[in-house]
Amino acid sequence: MMERRRMGAALLVLFLGNLANALEVPLDLPQPPTITHQSPKDYIIDPRENIIIHCEAKGKPHPSFSWTRNGTHFDIDHEPKVTMRPHSGTLVVDISAEKAESYEGVYQCTARNEHGTAVSNNIVIRQSRSPLWSKERNEPIVVQEGVSLVLQCRPPAGLPPPIIFWMDNNFQRLPQSSRVSQALNGDLYFSNILKEDSRNDYICYARFPHTQTIQQKQPITVRVLNLDAINETMAAFYNDTDLFSEAPKDERKPTFLIPSGPSSSKMVLRGQVLELECIAEGLPTPEISWSKVSGDFPAKRTSFLHYQKTLHIVNVSESDAGEYRCTARNWLGSVHHTIRVTVKASPYWIGGPPRNLVLAPRETGVLTCRANGTPKPTITWTMNGIPIENSPKDPSRKVEDDTVIFTEVQSGSSAVYQCNVSNEYGYLLSNAFVNVLSEPPRVLTPSDRVYQVIRNNRALMDCSSFGSPIPKITWFKDTTLNGDPYIQHDNGTLEIHVAQAHNSGKYTCVARNSLGTYENHVYLEVKEPTRILKQPEYKVVRRGRSVVFECKVKHDPSLIPTMTWLKDNGELPDDERFIVDSDSLTITDVIENDEGVYTCIMNTSLDHDSASAELTVVERPDPPTDLELTDQRERSVQLTWTPGDEHNSPIQKFLIQYEDSLHHRGHWHNLTEVRGTKTTAHLKLSPYVHYTFRVLASNAVGFSQPSFPSRMFKTNPAAPDENPTGVDGYGTEHDNLVISWKPMSGLQSNGPGLQYKVMWRQKEVDKEWTSVTVANVSKFVVSGTPTFVPYELKVQALNTYGVGPEPAIAHGHSGEDLPVAAPDNVQVLVLNSTLAEVHWEPVPPKSVRGRLKGYKVYYWRERSLHKHNPHHMEKQILTFSGNHSHGMLPGLHPFSIYSLNVRVYNGKGEGPPSPSQQFETPEGVPSVPSFLRITNPNLDSLTLEWGHPHDRNGRLAGYTLRYQSVNSSNELGPVKELALPANATAVTLPNLKYSTRYKFYLSAKTDRGAGPAISEEAVTIMDEALMPQFEVDVGTGNTQPSHPIARSPPLNPHHKVRPATPAFGNVSSSWAEDGALISWEYWGPERNVYVEYVVKNSEGEDEEEWQKEYVNGSQNLMLKGLKEGLSYRVRVVAKGHSDQTLHHSEELVVMVPAMASRQVDIATQGWFIGLMCAIALLILILLIICFIQRNKGGKYPVKEKEDAHTDPEFQPMKDDDCTFGEYSDNEDHKPLKGSRTPSNGTVKRDNSDDSLVDYGEGGDGQFNEDGSFIGQYSGKSASRDTAEGHESSEAPSPINAMNSLNSFV
Repeated sequence: MMERRRMGAALLVLFLGNLANALEVPLDLPQPPTITHQSPKDYIIDPRENIIIHCEAKGKPHPSFSWTRNGTHFDIDHEPKVTMRPHSGTLVVDISAEKAESYEGVYQCTARNEHGTAVSNNIVIRQSRSPLWSKERNEPIVVQEGVSLVLQCRPPAGLPPPIIFWMDNNFQRLPQSSRVSQALNGDLYFSNILKEDSRNDYICYARFPHTQTIQQKQPITVRVLNLDAINETMAAFYNDTDLFSEAPKDERKPTFLIPSGPSSSKMVLRGQVLELECIAEGLPTPEISWSKVSGDFPAKRTSFLHYQKTLHIVNVSESDAGEYRCTARNWLGSVHHTIRVTVKASPYWIGGPPRNLVLAPRETGVLTCRANGTPKPTITWTMNGIPIENSPKDPSRKVEDDTVIFTEVQSGSSAVYQCNVSNEYGYLLSNAFVNVLSEPPRVLTPSDRVYQVIRNNRALMDCSSFGSPIPKITWFKDTTLNGDPYIQHDNGTLEIHVAQAHNSGKYTCVARNSLGTYENHVYLEVKEPTRILKQPEYKVVRRGRSVVFECKVKHDPSLIPTMTWLKDNGELPDDERFIVDSDSLTITDVIENDEGVYTCIMNTSLDHDSASAELTVVERPDPPTDLELTDQRERSVQLTWTPGDEHNSPIQKFLIQYEDSLHHRGHWHNLTEVRGTKTTAHLKLSPYVHYTFRVLASNAVGFSQPSFPSRMFKTNPAAPDENPTGVDGYGTEHDNLVISWKPMSGLQSNGPGLQYKVMWRQKEVDKEWTSVTVANVSKFVVSGTPTFVPYELKVQALNTYGVGPEPAIAHGHSGEDLPVAAPDNVQVLVLNSTLAEVHWEPVPPKSVRGRLKGYKVYYWRERSLHKHNPHHMEKQILTFSGNHSHGMLPGLHPFSIYSLNVRVYNGKGEGPPSPSQQFETPEGVPSVPSFLRITNPNLDSLTLEWGHPHDRNGRLAGYTLRYQSVNSSNELGPVKELALPANATAVTLPNLKYSTRYKFYLSAKTDRGAGPAISEEAVTIMDEALMPQFEVDVGTGNTQPSHPIARSPPLNPHHKVRPATPAFGNVSSSWAEDGALISWEYWGPERNVYVEYVVKNSEGEDEEEWQKEYVNGSQNLMLKGLKEGLSYRVRVVAKGHSDQTLHHSEELVVMVPAMASRQVDIATQGWFIGLMCAIALLILILLIICFIQRNKGGKYPVKEKEDAHTDPEFQPMKDDDCTFGEYSDNEDHKPLKGSRTPSNGTVKRDNSDDSLVDYGEGGDGQFNEDGSFIGQYSGKSASRDTAEGHESSEAPSPINAMNSLNSFV
């Protein structure tokens, strides 16, 4: 029972101790010292610099410091060269006049205050050393080729040991390989030495890292000689004695140079690096391999260096102990060496060093010092630097091996405890204080801290607290947070494993202990993740072109993104060709060095996303090089070449071209193609050619430039190998035969003196061939032949060296003549009113007198069988190729008489016609009536008039009229049908509904049936008592109200009226800020009402299409979006069921102001009117003065100009002398200054009182004797075509100036 209680107490103590370990004591509270920084245990110093031994500590009150050296007190006051930094224990030793080695030793720092004492590690101070190499003379080493060799380095011992490397006189590292390598001890090993290893500058260098100095060994000379060279060299010294008479070193199996023997052992400490080395000699050079006898290598910690000769394992653990085997092998055999590895361990912590302990009075706690090592280390405890067994007794403290247990501690028992763990390979020293405090809780995490996290990631919110007793932490967000998805850690941190948007908000953590409560608020913001929506894609681009990598990203809008582009995981080149935009990277003028992997990285303050794509730069291949001709024969040669750079696009084929400098100098011809994997081609050649070859390479981009030409290769002449092709025979006249062929090229001739032997004979008549030999032609004409008879033909090539092979026989015919016979027994079968079939008997072949091409049918319409239709005599031709005996005649007119004849034709032309045949086509359906119009609309009746069809296609049997009503929603009523006689051209329909729209369909018919219908719509008029009276202007479509009582009768009762009765009135417009307001009155039944408008153009300009706006039941519409300064034609229309216009109003012209102003019109302001009046008065006075001055100063040129020009233009006053300029009729027809001429070349009148054009028309402007203006300068001239606007010419006036300013404002 006692044992269980003791175990329970120990578990409780352990639990409480773990909780206390997480506490960090604020520096404003009393606490024992804690060492925060100290120098390393093994401290090697540079003798050229001051010695600095670090020792920093914190505590409350701030601790004081002291030192020991080699176990005794180090009195700083008696060391003039040693100072201690203020508020610190760090020592600074000035060695400017001292030797650093005099301060070598073991130092330890002590930091103490009233609550305890902390001590540092034992710091061993040693001076770094880099001694010089001992002077020595290295004799040259002469060795036989093939033997092994070791060049020893043996550097001087330094502290720390130097880094060894071999170089030559030029400070270049000596090349190493599986044959030559440097061992771990610095020696250079040759598994077998070669002749090229001879040199006189094998130099070993030692670099000492602490002092950054390099020491150099004397150069070593190595001379490698074979057996004969050695005997010749040594004979002179040894009386021609054969010094090396044994046979030269032959190939041999491997043996190890290091390590020696079959096995060895190695000890390594845990956590260090294990390096095992095997170097073997042999010929050929052995290959080294490694294996572990009792297990596998740790894959992530193992590497093989120095060409597999060194096994390298980092961070060694106990599992790496065992036997390792290295094997050296060549084709003659193998050798093994086993290395037994043992792993020892200096002390290391288990779960970390002891942690500080903060306890409230009468609380219980525990200090734990758990460590391990090989061999097992010993653990000792000290308190405030004194062995714990020599410290004051404390009944609340109990030491049990690696644990110190505190039970019901009392105030004032604070102290620092040291745990020392050691074995033969090292030690560990750790300070941990016990601080007895009574403190209410406080939260150390800053208040109102904002935590930001990406959605679906882990969120951690800190609530770091302190208190004694240990505070209990509780989290709130509206309610207490317990369970999923919230996890509260022992240190107070609240974790949300997968944060979502609804987790955002305010969180409160509360710390409580027996002494009080503390509350703190933090905020969590859950952000949307950064994602690349469109990743860059793999690109293949041609050199010199541009490429674009897109990288479109979505991110949380509250985060500021930063786009970064990398090339091959490095920065982009500093080149203006690389253009980085917000979501893309553009590379212009791509070069080959731009190849690589491009990565776009979108970073925010919380996360990032990246994507990569590869760029491949391709180009046409470089031209092949090194063309060679081999295996030269009479008719063939072999061509080889070296391919050029393919520029990342594999070569698909090679094109071989040749130049024939004998026949076509300067012209290259394609000879053959070979696959892109071949670099040779066997070329078949022709005789009598001077060949020069070149090669082009082709890949997916295109062909390369041609290679440089090969040397010339000439072939000898020979007889032709082939005859001309394309032999043909035909006649150009009825009594000749033209024999033609394709001439042979110089390449085909095979030699000089090319001629053609032309041979012919009449087929099945002549047995002997007639022949003729010609040259430099491609045809021969045989005269006096019968008309169109078959011939056999041959053309044979020959040259100075012989004739070509026997030619093949070709066939042809002599010339054709016109046919002499017409087809017989021509008959016509009428199938229907528009189609007939013609039959005839073919003419005999002999009468064709040529190659039969076919038959032609000539046919024409004599007349219509209807008396009203005129005669038609236009002939039509149908051609039937080949030996036909019948054909179809489509597209005939019904109810007509036709005539036809048939002719045969050959290559020469047509034969005589057959006797003409006549036939009749039956009746068909008539065409559409020529017109349909509606007249005399009344309340309940309408009159329809129409015209007969243009093509009756038979005897008219009558007309069919169908009509139906159409309501306001465009729905059709029932159809009514009316039969009308054939001679009728009008009908009146009574009993119709008033104010109703009707649709009419009229079609004519014969005995064959009804033809297509013509349609029209119309509306009966309204009740006269309910509508205003209008007159209808048939010509313009305008409606005008007449007298309200009496209605004017129509001018012509049979005159056509509009299909849609006019029903609009009082159409007006007004201008508002939003646009033009169009208003009207409408009395029609239709509901499809639109306002149409179009820009009013000048005369001669093309008119634009009308724009329309639908009116939704009202009688006004605001037209928006009209352009400033333009005039528009506007009308209101009502449309019918088929979108045709039934009614439309008169047109309005709406002028849009040049600039709409929201400000008050200053022209109505009193101050502005006064200012304008003053300006006008001043201008008037200036004008009077100028007139007077002008009248006194000289002659006026005005009258002279009037006499010379019938249509002058008046120039404005000059600025310099206040005079009027002279008349001008040749200065580009300039208008008055400040005015604009309309596009039609005329000057329009304005309402301005001061405009010169408002003074009257007729005569020229004049001045009276005293200079006053009495006439008008006319602006009208038929020759004026200048287009400079739509405004009138105006002289300056106050009113005009004010209007201009108003329009500007």
